[in-house]
Amino acid sequence: MKQKTDMRRQQIIKAAFEAVADKGYEAVTLQDIAEYADVSKGVSNYYFKNKEDVLAHLLIQITERIYEKEKTAVEMETSAQAMLHAYIDSVFVGPLENERFFKVYLDFLAQATRNERYREINARFYRNCASICSMILNRGLEEGTYTVANVEEASKTIRGLIDGFMIQWLMTGDPEQHSTYKKLCLNAIKASMTTETTS
Repeated sequence: MKQKTDMRRQQIIKAAFEAVADKGYEAVTLQDIAEYADVSKGVSNYYFKNKEDVLAHLLIQITERIYEKEKTAVEMETSAQAMLHAYIDSVFVGPLENERFFKVYLDFLAQATRNERYREINARFYRNCASICSMILNRGLEEGTYTVANVEEASKTIRGLIDGFMIQWLMTGDPEQHSTYKKLCLNAIKASMTTETTS
């Protein structure tokens, strides 16, 4: 019974991602999500309280999966530079994947300013991201590769640069610029980690 419940919930969550990616957060309805999942609205209501509940579970799932994927990629490397490259490779996956994900994620960010549940989920995601950045920075400090004065601040800077360059690329609307912005992002992060900063 639990397996069936988990499968059905997963089916609906996956459909919610596709629905939001196609229609946008504001426009999508629980009926849309049910149709994408090929189930009745009653089935969606059985497994989730409402649209916000479905989408909160979606946000948890996608942010946790991304964190685990990025963390695994980084932990497979031993040097700070290799860890950083693995991190950026796992973030800038490809034009199609990044565009579809960030269409959904940016919609959630817009809602998070008014929705405490979404805000908490996203705050946890950023803490996880910071832990990956700290792992890279601490390895770099051990090696003498990086010269940051404050690991916590530098970790936030790294994720800020990643999000900033990703959004800039999205705004170009040009898939072929993806690799250019990935390179710009990597170079900016390297520069920020080899310059002495003050807290």
